[in-house]
Amino acid sequence: MFQIWSQTSDIELVLGDSDEPGPKLEERFDGLRQAFVPGLRAGARYGYRINGQGPFPDPASRYQPDGVHGLSEVIDPEFLWTDRDFTPRPWSRAVIYELHCGTFTRGGTFRAAMARLPELAELGVSAIELMPLSDCPGRRNWGYDGVAIYAPNHNYGRPEDLRALVDRAHGAGLAVYLDVVYNHFGPDGAYQRLFHSGFYAQRVQTPWGDGLNFDEVHSETARAFFIQNALHWLEEYHVDGFRLDATHAIQDTSPIHFLAELSATLHRRAAELGRQVLVIAEDERNLNTLIESPEHGGFGLDAVWADDFHHEVRSALAGDRHGYYADYSGSPADVARTLSRGWFYEGQPSIRHKAPRGTPTGALRRDRFIICIQNHDQIGNRARGERLNHQIAPECFRAASALLLLAPETPLLFMGQEWAATAPFQFFTDHNDQLGPLVSEGRRREFAHFPEFSDEATRATIPDPQAEATFVRSKLDWDERAQPGHQAMLLWYQRLIALRNQIGDRSMTCTVCEREGLISLVWRDEGQTISVHVALQSGGVWGGLPLEGRIALTSEDRGFAVDPVSRPRITEDTRLVFVRAGCAVFTAEAEDVAE
Repeated sequence: MFQIWSQTSDIELVLGDSDEPGPKLEERFDGLRQAFVPGLRAGARYGYRINGQGPFPDPASRYQPDGVHGLSEVIDPEFLWTDRDFTPRPWSRAVIYELHCGTFTRGGTFRAAMARLPELAELGVSAIELMPLSDCPGRRNWGYDGVAIYAPNHNYGRPEDLRALVDRAHGAGLAVYLDVVYNHFGPDGAYQRLFHSGFYAQRVQTPWGDGLNFDEVHSETARAFFIQNALHWLEEYHVDGFRLDATHAIQDTSPIHFLAELSATLHRRAAELGRQVLVIAEDERNLNTLIESPEHGGFGLDAVWADDFHHEVRSALAGDRHGYYADYSGSPADVARTLSRGWFYEGQPSIRHKAPRGTPTGALRRDRFIICIQNHDQIGNRARGERLNHQIAPECFRAASALLLLAPETPLLFMGQEWAATAPFQFFTDHNDQLGPLVSEGRRREFAHFPEFSDEATRATIPDPQAEATFVRSKLDWDERAQPGHQAMLLWYQRLIALRNQIGDRSMTCTVCEREGLISLVWRDEGQTISVHVALQSGGVWGGLPLEGRIALTSEDRGFAVDPVSRPRITEDTRLVFVRAGCAVFTAEAEDVAE
């Protein structure tokens, strides 16, 4: 059965390369039209001719073998799944690993990514988060220019290859989250408007193009298109969660917000399937409504990206002060406050916004806030795509990593972070000859207001997003993990994640404090206390700390640093001494504390 949403009655199905008139589509209601072709098999190519023009691909195509401008392919959703017994790790032990399928490996395919899953399982992460997979124009893209949102990107492989990746991930104990974009369509290949104008809002513009329709005329069908898309990935690809891109750009004044409807629908369907699903927002507003329960007037999402921690840490360690970093001091007190509250801005005035920003986090569980010290945006939206570890000393990176992985919030890593990868992650595209030069010019113009790029000659050195070399530079080199410095960082990450899992298994509670510039995370339960003390910058001597128990782990221990200095130590008057930036973990059993 073929089904399409179209405003015109002059629409026909085209099978293969035939010029013969195909079957007309019969209208059901609200522009939904159907046609049935008996005997058609998986693999058949098809499209639609509208008012004698075309053929055009199906806006809900399950696969575009020749790219977003080619004919669509009929796909058989059947797959021999082996993941019946898979259950995601408890959220208290969650560590998310974000990756871009095209640059995660040299091969840049679903099958190539499968080969690296054992290393991620050994690292100890709980889930992989795939950057958007909806098919995009060209041979390379971050994924946020997606237009065929039901079709896996043909550059990475076929639908069955993606299913195999998910199945293999589940076999390795890894959940799979998918980054989806429901705030705009990409600038090239979005044929939805040819079929029905109701896909787009009339009053909403986003930074990336026309906004989508969630509350205007025909919005009921448009909303269903996106909700069914999420259900498609949940049901046919067994994904375990969704990261919703830039939800602040989804405007909806309906009585039930699209995000609330999407979240409720996904949770209900997952329960019917006997599975779990997580719905995560990326939203710059620090809006508690996103993760409040519907009973308390919220949208009922499970978690939200909270970027304030990243901004504070980067301000502290790399000295960033321009753009949104103007709102962040990077002081140890502000870093600690951010970890204590989930995000920093809870209604205080913002320099950048020239208005109050954020809402109180109140009693919301801190593990519902997802934090990072690197992600695709925070690396790739820099002019040259530098990672944090490219710009700060290794000991500072180890210290920041300890704060991230042992915080009460849920940590997210960006691919290669665990071994301090040398590859940048730069902005890359492969648009057509008309659009491509505009993207390249716009990319350089975007940085003109930064002092270091104020002159045209310097801006000309910013990597061209259209150049294939920009994409190739961004690919991870997995072989470098064997080099001493990278191997040491990898061991540090493995040890920290193992400790986080231990904390999660015990359901410990965390208190965050800052004293004299030292940030402390104190985890407790009835039987044990684990205290994490972090000096983000230079070493020093700190007093008045809750130094319970004995030092169990430091960032200067054998194997974690290629140039170790003296281990942090306790003086006779119970002061803690760091030679340089670092981390010291103390453990104390209940009887030790009692004594």
